[in-house]
Amino acid sequence: MAKRMTDDRPVGEPAVTVLDLAFDSGTLHALRSGLQAHARRAGLSADRAEDVVLAVHELAANAVHHGAGTGRLRVWRRAGALLCQVEDGDPLAACGQAALNPLPSRPGHGLWVVRRLADRMRVLSSARGTRATVTFNLPGQVSA
Repeated sequence: MAKRMTDDRPVGEPAVTVLDLAFDSGTLHALRSGLQAHARRAGLSADRAEDVVLAVHELAANAVHHGAGTGRLRVWRRAGALLCQVEDGDPLAACGQAALNPLPSRPGHGLWVVRRLADRMRVLSSARGTRATVTFNLPGQVSA
């Protein structure tokens, strides 16, 4: 198994960052429009790009509502997939991997929607914040 970086990319695997955006409640519209454009450029159909926008908007809205009111979205392409990472803090700061916990599974409409739309979802949480990474396979490719 490849050694993992803190942003879920294996060390040494090429990745192309396509978006890095700080957001708050007043900039969620910019997050949606920027993400839509990047998802389409990555090769996703209009319908699948809408799935990406809806899933990431749910995560970003959760970051604003349940977190510190702000967050950061990073999007990159890797191994036939588009990965979108939303953070509402720094869950790795000062606590290390051992203190991270997967987000508890609780009934919730927003995370249920995200799980249904994304090909994969990983959520890590600590007292310092939450990081959610969702993966969307690009057409004609299967990512690892």
